[in-house]
Amino acid sequence: MRRVLIVNPAASGVTRERIAAVKGELEAGGPLETLETERAGQATELAAEVCGNASAVYVFAGDGGFNEAVNGMRGPVPIGFIPGGASNVLVRALGLPNDAVATARRLAGAARERVISLGVVELPDGAGSTTRRRFTFCAGVGLDAELVRAVDSRGRREGKRPGDLAFVRELGRLLSARRWRLQPVLEVEGHGRAALAIAANCDPYTYAGPFPVHAAPRARFELGLDLVAPVEVGAAGLGRLLWWVLAHPAHPGADGVVYLHDADRVRIRCDMPLPLQVDGEDLGDVEQVVLEAERAALRVIV
Repeated sequence: MRRVLIVNPAASGVTRERIAAVKGELEAGGPLETLETERAGQATELAAEVCGNASAVYVFAGDGGFNEAVNGMRGPVPIGFIPGGASNVLVRALGLPNDAVATARRLAGAARERVISLGVVELPDGAGSTTRRRFTFCAGVGLDAELVRAVDSRGRREGKRPGDLAFVRELGRLLSARRWRLQPVLEVEGHGRAALAIAANCDPYTYAGPFPVHAAPRARFELGLDLVAPVEVGAAGLGRLLWWVLAHPAHPGADGVVYLHDADRVRIRCDMPLPLQVDGEDLGDVEQVVLEAERAALRVIV
């Protein structure tokens, strides 16, 4: 029975001491093989290599590393996620401890699995075909992806992304540059114009420090995708929108917001090239993108 731990040693919360502690907890459940990534994208390759003959795969990384590993997983092999990033949205949304050692201890003794759906972005590859990229909790076109890019442009110290304060500062800068108004810049096919679009595979959509952001409060891991697309937002509307996502999660929608629940496929066409992100990772600019639900795609150890 082959059990494999994939580690991103450059993730924000990963240190040599924590790697040793995580390995110690997981080894209580049986023999463990540890593989460390050395470059971006390698977690996808490692997951693809091991999932064919492993009984379980564990990933100690941040949300970007989790995304890479999920894109390499195929077949019925279960995967466990151990928080090693700054936000750890996936782990927290799954209801696991936001602590690497505590999560490793729980997963080592866990007999419970959860089958979840994934999201997929489908993009033209420029050669008449398409490329596909899975995501575990969110994707966005427009402002939220631009925010990810702005924070990344600040650079990383020892491979580690700036924290939540950098996101707040950059969001303020981006909104100020737009005079606190968001104009329609894309089309959600069959549903109308919007200023931005975000797709969620779960609730919360993300976290602002300790606070959950309920952009798509009806989204669930076991369902399809929820899409939220504000049509046009002025200065007063921004305040209402923030109230909605932070303090009023029971509301399934709001005036001037396109909200699709449990969707299988959504196509978005942009007026101009706009940034796209998945699970907090910048995928570049797109003129159109298809968002799909891959239902019951992954067995997750919880």
